[in-house]
Amino acid sequence: MKLLLDTHVFLWWATEPEKLSTRVALLCADERNTLHISVASIWEMQIKADLGKLSLSCPLDTLIQEQQQHNGLVVLPVLAQHVYTLKQLPPIHKDPFDRLLIAQSKTEDMVLLSADGFFKHYDVAVMW
Repeated sequence: MKLLLDTHVFLWWATEPEKLSTRVALLCADERNTLHISVASIWEMQIKADLGKLSLSCPLDTLIQEQQQHNGLVVLPVLAQHVYTLKQLPPIHKDPFDRLLIAQSKTEDMVLLSADGFFKHYDVAVMW
């Protein structure tokens, strides 16, 4: 299964796995699944780190590289088709990073892993 990690799920998986639901922890640990992180999430984390709203134990690029090596994490680029899919989304949630993750999940037929309650209002597969 192709899984798209919401930003907080990625951070918890990489640094505080006890915060994950049992279901999400099992999905992430299952080697049959492919874990993806969007460039949008990487961008969001870098912005928050630069603003002092996110404290990381190592540089973000190191954290991503470690997860790529140890857990097979795949970085999902933002493609034009992902952006075009945004026009299909109802204006329920205003966060541009979350909306892009929803569009990517729909376009790439991925399951979005998130504890964010807003995602359930969209026509997208979400697990928590």
